[in-house]
Amino acid sequence: MVDYSRWKDIEISDDEDDTHPNIDTPSLFRWRHQARVERMEEQEKRKSSLENTKKSLSQKLQETKGKLQRNDGNLNELKKAIEDMEREQERLRQEEEDLRKKEKMQPWNVDTISKPGFAKTVINKSAINKKSNELSDEQKELNLRDFIKKYEKQLKQYGMMQKYDDSKKYLQDNHVLVCEDTANYLVIWCIELEMQEKHELMAHVAHQCICMQYILDISKQLDVDPRACVASFFQRIQEAEAEYKKQFLNEIEAFKERIRKRAQEKLEKLLKEQEEEERQARLGPGGLDPVEVFESLPEELQKCFEVRDIGMLQEAMAKLPPEEARRHLQRCVDSGLWVPDAKTAAAATSGSGSGGATTEEEPIYVEAKGTSETTEDAATEEEVKK
Repeated sequence: MVDYSRWKDIEISDDEDDTHPNIDTPSLFRWRHQARVERMEEQEKRKSSLENTKKSLSQKLQETKGKLQRNDGNLNELKKAIEDMEREQERLRQEEEDLRKKEKMQPWNVDTISKPGFAKTVINKSAINKKSNELSDEQKELNLRDFIKKYEKQLKQYGMMQKYDDSKKYLQDNHVLVCEDTANYLVIWCIELEMQEKHELMAHVAHQCICMQYILDISKQLDVDPRACVASFFQRIQEAEAEYKKQFLNEIEAFKERIRKRAQEKLEKLLKEQEEEERQARLGPGGLDPVEVFESLPEELQKCFEVRDIGMLQEAMAKLPPEEARRHLQRCVDSGLWVPDAKTAAAATSGSGSGGATTEEEPIYVEAKGTSETTEDAATEEEVKK
């Protein structure tokens, strides 16, 4: 036979409609519930205080017994202190037992009759975006560009955050950022900052990038939507053991080193591309670089070009063997250092020259364009993390 006696001591619910029509029922219910909650809180404080007193007294008793064994102090006083503390211990035990009985006899209510056994988050997997490995590289890049264009402001705000709690709340409020594209954007941003020599800011954004990468890795391991892993990651990293924290910091340092290496590679590539563009712009009519040709000339010929003395140049050419002089002269013409019959060429270019034979003009030369200048601040380009 079922024993229903256990249910007879349930306290009336706060929303039980047993009040007079002239009484403000909602206010009464709130006051009643508040009074009960305050009683329960007071009882919990009393239990906590009693437990702390017991621990403190037990520690003090052990210390006093140790002194007695070592004959450290007045033996009579130590024995009397031990007896007093033992009596106090017994009193505390009795008080704790009374409190436990009183708590057991209290009627159940809506706050104590049941408690949640566990919490569970259910993710609709059909709503999860298509996995990145199912997309082509071109589609990934297009998606990333669209994502950055739409959410760049929010991405920068997340990248600049410093506290874990702030990052957690921001990602929960802006759950669209919890994805692979955010990690890709932060990688690009880190490379740009390093190329601009903003090292401290790069290190800060790198920390936020690794946080996002950890969240994504957890979601892959559990095969769930990464949005469901935000709270668990930040809780774990804040309460992390020394080994986990060390691993996390090591990953950040390794990531920053990869960023520095990649930024240096991109700077070198941009520098080479710019030098090649400048070289192509310098090429003469024969396809030779005037700077390279100038540097290959004998020192005496180089001096002639530097001082722009045609007579001196002709004398220097006359001193060379005919074959070598012709070779140097032809290379100078092909590179644009030496422009024979320049007046006729200029007239033809301007449209003022007439057809027919032209009289020979004294060969002249043009000054080589400088090549020692390089850009100090190379422009950065966006890169998709492969």
